[in-house]
This record gives sequence, structure tokens and C-alpha cells, in this order.
Amino acid sequence: MPAVSLRLGDLVWGKLGRYPPWPGKIVNPPKDLKKPRGKKCFFVKFFGTEDHAWIKVEQLKPYHPHKEEMIKINKGKRFQQAVDAVEEFLRKNKGKDQASSHNSSEEKNRRNSSEERGKQSAGEEKRKASLSEGKLKKGTGEGKKRGSSVSSERGSKSPLKRTQDQSPRKRGRPPKDEKDLTIPESSTVKRVMTGTVAGFKWPPSVSEPVKDSDPHFHHFLLSQTEKPTVCYQAITKKLKVCEEETGSTSIQAADSTAVNGSITPTDKKIGFLGLGLMGSGIVSNLLKMGHTVTVWNRTAEKCDLFIQEGARLGRTPAEVVSTCDITFACVSDPKAAKDLVLGPSGVLQGIRPGKCYVDMSTVDADTVTELAQVIVSRGGRFLEAPVSGNQQLSNDGMLVILAAGDRGLYEDCSSCFQAMGKTSFFLGEVGNAAKMMLIVNMVQGSFMATIAEGLTLAQVTGQSQQTLLDILNQGQLASIFLDQKCQNILQGNFKPDFYLKYIQKDLRLAIALGDSVNHPTPMAAAANEVYKRAKALDQSDNDMSAVYRAYIH
Repeated sequence: MPAVSLRLGDLVWGKLGRYPPWPGKIVNPPKDLKKPRGKKCFFVKFFGTEDHAWIKVEQLKPYHPHKEEMIKINKGKRFQQAVDAVEEFLRKNKGKDQASSHNSSEEKNRRNSSEERGKQSAGEEKRKASLSEGKLKKGTGEGKKRGSSVSSERGSKSPLKRTQDQSPRKRGRPPKDEKDLTIPESSTVKRVMTGTVAGFKWPPSVSEPVKDSDPHFHHFLLSQTEKPTVCYQAITKKLKVCEEETGSTSIQAADSTAVNGSITPTDKKIGFLGLGLMGSGIVSNLLKMGHTVTVWNRTAEKCDLFIQEGARLGRTPAEVVSTCDITFACVSDPKAAKDLVLGPSGVLQGIRPGKCYVDMSTVDADTVTELAQVIVSRGGRFLEAPVSGNQQLSNDGMLVILAAGDRGLYEDCSSCFQAMGKTSFFLGEVGNAAKMMLIVNMVQGSFMATIAEGLTLAQVTGQSQQTLLDILNQGQLASIFLDQKCQNILQGNFKPDFYLKYIQKDLRLAIALGDSVNHPTPMAAAANEVYKRAKALDQSDNDMSAVYRAYIH
């Protein structure tokens, strides 16, 4: 690609790691942020996400010449919001330029008018002085002359003095927009400063929740010792306040930064094991929010991007755990979770009293209970915290975190959970989060299989699949999940956002959970068979929406 001539302030399209080209602006980096060595790069602030990163010149394109091309390639809602933000930025700048030009013209006219009035005022004073002198000549006594002279002197000086006194005040009076900045704090500002939004107070009957500095991030404390009705009332009240203040009850982690104070990162050293679809987005958001993070991955090359973003490299899981205060892990299945802890140079070898381990993998309750027991037996602290979401939600910091185990550790993880998600639930003792996560994914997997079944039935009966989607989107089933997965199918795009093999694994584990308590799961069992068929058709590493192909073969 030919060299691009760019400079500070330019709008650009930037390619950041695995993400699609995104609109941004070249800005000055923070003073304490060193420029990477090697190839020439610029510091870019991306619209819509508020991400910041050093981007190599060859990965940047000017905004305007490539706008149409990029819009054709990218169709996502967040991408469109980012483009809209750029256009709004351009409109505001244009308005400022016009206002500046208009103000400059008005100021020039004001100066000219002021000078003209000054000349007229000086001419008027001369005329008055001339008349006064004429009157003095008509006087008959020396006393009268002196009196008239003094009177004339006062009369001539007074108007001039007033003119001079008024002029500076007139010039120095702040324009209206500046004056507005000096008025007392608004009620909203006062509420923020006094903590109405920054620190919500829950009713005395509920255990004191984590003190979250981000008013949009919600901690749901639903351990079995609490009364669900009271919790629900407190949660509803909290959400209502958020809606009144911000118009939203969710947060995109990338829109809140440690720099502007929305999230205060913990001073504890954080470790992270596993940089798959979910782990990669989580680590990226932890780094953005100012956390100190050490990473490890079975395939070491995946660590490179995060090292460039400021992460440290751990050589083994044991080394990461031994050098960090809290270590998170996010791997694929029960076997991988056990191997990570119990295998050679595994987590257990780095555990000593006070060390904390948080397993974010989606596994069964028996597995997570076993891991908790061995960690605690070495003096460590354990929390399970599987996450509900997909790759896009992970990248956006919009995951839902289900936690159980050490309550104190849950609170210590507060800033980390705020960075990676929009909501966290504390569900009590170890195993509860694993069970709840499997149930959530069982519902999601079954729903996806039903969507695919409906689309194929529409096709074979001569109905329009697009029309079916349009109808569903106007009804009670309308959701982002429904729309995105149907679009995947209609476009034949099965790039993984949630691997099909993992949703089938979760269905299998959910069915086993039902078996353990003698509870029927016929819908999940039927869906599981369809996913097994899709896996046999080599769809394992595609998105879960590729279950559609099980119906057309």
C-alpha cells in the first residue's frame, strides 16, 4: 500500500488487531505514554468506542476518500454509530468555524462602530468646549471667569471620564457563553459530587454491595441468604436512578476510562490465563481501564498484541499466579480448566496463602467445586465467575458476570468486573454460578436451533426468509441476538462469535445437570442432537448460527 501522508488532527480509518477498520482521529498521546519503537505510528482515538491506541501508518487510511468503501464492508450497528459520531464531530467543527468567522466579523464591526462613536464623542466635546469658551468671554468679573472656567473644566472632563470608565467594562464583559460557565453547579452536578449517582445506598435490610465507582455498572447480590423481593426492589430503584441521570441502564466499558475517573483500577496485580474469543476482549478492556495485567496463553503468539498494549508476559500459569495478586482464567471446557490448575507448571504450583484465583470458564458444578477445594487447601482464595455473552460483547466490555464463592474476593474484583462487563451477579456458594451459566446457555442454544429450524422451514415452503426475520423483528421475540444470528444465516457468514462446539458442550452439560436432579430437559436434548449433526458436518469451529446447516444437508 502506498505511503499515507497524515498529521495530527486528521480523521482516519484504523485497523486495530483483529477488529475491522474503524473511524478515528489522530491525537496527541498522554505525556506518560511512550511511543512504540520501530515503524512509524500515530496515536488514534476511535469514535464510538473511545478506544485509544498506537496504530502503524500502514494500517491507517484517510477518512473521507475511503468512507464509502468502509461503509459497504461494515454493516454493524455499533459501526454505524461510530460513523454517525464522526459526522456529528464534523458538523460541530463546521459550526464552530462559521461561528468563529461570524464572531470575528461582528467584533470588527463593533470596533469600527466604537471608533466612530469615539470620534463623534471627541467632536462633541470640542464643540461644548468651544461654546463654553464663548460664554466665558461674555462674563464681566474675574470671579465669574474663574467659576466658569472651573465649571467648564469639570464639564469637559466628566463626560470624557465616564466614556473612559465605561469602555473597559464594555470590552471586558464576558460573552454569554462564557458567563454561563461561571454559574453555580447544576443540580445534576451537585448530585454527582455528593454521591447520589457515584455511590448508591442500598436498603439496610440488604447486605452492603460492592461500592462501584461506575454508576452504570450493577452488582446483583443474590446469595441464598438474601430476600429476592428486597433485592429486586433495590435493583429496580438503582436502575431507575441510572435511567434518570444518563438515559441508559448499561455501560460500554470502552466509554469509561480510568483517566476520566469513571473506573478506578485496583492497585492489585492482575493475571489472565487464556486469550480466546472471550479472554482477548476481557484483557483488552482491563488494560484500557488502567489495570496492571500479566498474560499467558497456550499459544504464545496470541500474547503479542497485548504486550504491545502494555501487558506483561508470563511464561507459565504458575509464574503468573505467583507474581500476581488476582489471577483470572478463561478456557474452553472442564478438561482444559482442570489441566490449567493441576497440570505441569499449573496454577496450583503458584498458589500460596493469600493468592486469588478466579475461574471464568463455563464448566459444570462438580469441576468448579473440585478446583475450589484444591485452591483453598493451599491457602488460596477462589471465585467462579463465568460470563454470559459473545466475542462482540466481550470486546465492548458488555458481558454479564455470574460469580459465586469467596464474597470478599468478589468485592476485590469490582474494578475488573466493571471493566469487562455491564453487570455482575453474586450467587452465593461455589457451584451456583456454574449451574446458572449452563441454564442460560441451554436456553440460548435451544433458541438458536429453533431460529434455524424456522428459517429452513420458511425456505422449503416457499416463504421469504427475510420477510420472516422482518416479522419476528416487529414482534415480541425481537432482540439483537435474533437479528444478528438471522443475518449470519441470510448472508452465509458463520465467522465465530460464539463457537458452535462450545454451545453444544454447554447443552450436554446442562442435560447432565438435569439428569443429576432427575429433571427432564427434552427441548435441550433435541437441540443438542441438531448441534451434534452440525459438528458432524465440520461446523464445530464456526459460529453457533451454523447449526442452520444441519437442517439443509
